[in-house]
Amino acid sequence: MEITRREAGALTLGALLTLAVRARAAEPDVLVSGDNLPQNLDPHQIFDVPMQGYAVNTYDTLYRYEGNPPELQPWLAAGHTPAPDGMSWEFALRPGSLFHDGSPITAEDVVYSFRRVLALGKAPAGAFLPVLKPDGVTATGPLTVRFQLAHPYAPFLAAMPLVSIVNPRVLRQHEKDNDWGAAWLASNEAGSGAYVLKPETYMPLQHVDLARFDRHFMGWKDNPRPLDGVAYRPTKETSTRLLALLQGSLDWTDSYLPVDDVTQVAASKIAHVQKDEDMRTFLIRMNNSKPPFDNINARKGFAHAFDYHGFITDILKGYAVRDPTPMPNTLWGFPKDVAGYEYDPAKAKMYFERARQEGAPLHRPIQIHIQEALDQTTQAAQLYQSTLAPLGITLKIVNDTWANLTTNTAHPETTPDMWVHWVSTYFVDPENWAGQMYDSQFGGTWKASSWYKNPKVDELLRQARATVGQEARAPLYEAAIRLIVADSPDIWIYNTVDLRGVNNRVAGFRFCPVGSGTEVRWIHLAA
Repeated sequence: MEITRREAGALTLGALLTLAVRARAAEPDVLVSGDNLPQNLDPHQIFDVPMQGYAVNTYDTLYRYEGNPPELQPWLAAGHTPAPDGMSWEFALRPGSLFHDGSPITAEDVVYSFRRVLALGKAPAGAFLPVLKPDGVTATGPLTVRFQLAHPYAPFLAAMPLVSIVNPRVLRQHEKDNDWGAAWLASNEAGSGAYVLKPETYMPLQHVDLARFDRHFMGWKDNPRPLDGVAYRPTKETSTRLLALLQGSLDWTDSYLPVDDVTQVAASKIAHVQKDEDMRTFLIRMNNSKPPFDNINARKGFAHAFDYHGFITDILKGYAVRDPTPMPNTLWGFPKDVAGYEYDPAKAKMYFERARQEGAPLHRPIQIHIQEALDQTTQAAQLYQSTLAPLGITLKIVNDTWANLTTNTAHPETTPDMWVHWVSTYFVDPENWAGQMYDSQFGGTWKASSWYKNPKVDELLRQARATVGQEARAPLYEAAIRLIVADSPDIWIYNTVDLRGVNNRVAGFRFCPVGSGTEVRWIHLAA
């Protein structure tokens, strides 16, 4: 997230129930989903949790993550061959895969897709821009694609699922002013996924319908009754979403069900709570480029002033696992010897006093921006406000949205003092977390919005991503994280337990941390 959920375009309860009931009444094998929609529908412009949920159903990638823990599986690619030095990779495509218009997927389509990502330079491009140039992607045969990297990049294969393969024959018909069809694809679709967009149903951030693509290359051999379609019906209000689930007009909520609603859902006769261990981390960012957060003693004071145990135990009812670092504690490269920071008002006071002596302006109100539609960001900020006040720190809570925050964090002067968000599993590699969060070259992205700089950390992270082999990379990430934690650039709180309210008629649900269980190819609805 980095996570948006119900930022705008909310439906009223009456409208939600009417639309959901209509979708179900007309097509009984349609899943009515409460998952949020992305800001627009172009997977090369947007890549966040809502986009993962949409794109995993409408687009295909060369490789895809499946299962929990997530495992990388060949998808449009039948396999790959890397060079021993990690400088080049060749992928062989499955024959017979089709786009939604019925045209075959070829190597040239993969080349176009990657070049489009690089040209647009937006969300999914970040993992590839430092190592891949447009002429480094070539078709070496009708079904073979070669990637020549500028230098070795160990997370390359892990990042493959970031790039959706799009249909250039469709997009070229809609290009304007060399925009690669971006204006058109923002509200349309040009994919090959198991479900196809009904473009006439799309209303930005409010609703959209998908229909099953019967010619999808994977098919439904493991599903006795595949869904005919999906009706996305996100809502702004938690109470609206919960009531829709309990009244049977919504088949599932998103994966951020507030813990206060868990008991009510679990006690219902119509729905249950789906609980899954995730790799999504929750943290409070500090803008290290501006006072007082450019002072390490001030940052350590703030780190010791958050009540981690109280937040996880009392507010989240134990539905989270304490994580004192920016990395999921289930991932390789996590340093098990790092204790991190714990709630200690006496230590916080000591560090704040040192910071004041060094001139840190702790007398001014500190702003913390929350995502107004996400209850946990509000709860974390309110708890923090209460623990900072006795220490002489005034914390001002500012309502904000994901879209606005990710825009403002492009520059240090517009980045908030502090803000609250999650880092989800976009791909399974330390690069997804520590690498893109604390290498200073990524400043200007929301992931690197603490504006942290440590030349030694930069060196370790860059060496880690250029080193081939997990066994050799892991100690480099461990060393980097030890330094990062010692510098205390952010406040790391927990690893997520995904909570999703699910109607009892939903069968075949499979969870993967990448996408938070939103792939519906496995789902069928009980009669």
